[in-house]
Amino acid sequence: MSAPLPTAINGHETDLDPASPLAALSAFYRAFNSRDLEAMARNWHDGADVAMSNPLGGIARGWPAIRAVYQRIFEGKARVHVEFHDYTLHEAGDMFYAVGRERGALERDGLRLEPAIRTSRLFRRIDGAWRQVHHHGSFDDAALLAAYQEAVR
Repeated sequence: MSAPLPTAINGHETDLDPASPLAALSAFYRAFNSRDLEAMARNWHDGADVAMSNPLGGIARGWPAIRAVYQRIFEGKARVHVEFHDYTLHEAGDMFYAVGRERGALERDGLRLEPAIRTSRLFRRIDGAWRQVHHHGSFDDAALLAAYQEAVR
């Protein structure tokens, strides 16, 4: 990648090449932050071999199980907004992966948490489009993780 990367990705990026890995990454954060399940479905590959491992959904395999995790978050009372930062982007043929951190805010009933999550996302080019096939996220702080899980439940 020759152009400098944005400091953070939150889905509000403009002037991205729609065929670029950065645009696919931005589309994920736009779908998540706007609670748009259909946009999320367009970002993820719908194959049975996709996997997501995160503190809210455990290990989810296949798009239906991953969709259920996002649906629970999007339809819940907690409002979550995150951005991806302190990251690197690596492209290799028809695959790219992004490794970094997410920061943001969760708000529910007067409670505000600021999650800090180590994050990796893997995308494959499928039928000419970048589609997410794997995500892993983990919290640095166990107490914050417990509070976050409770707030989303």
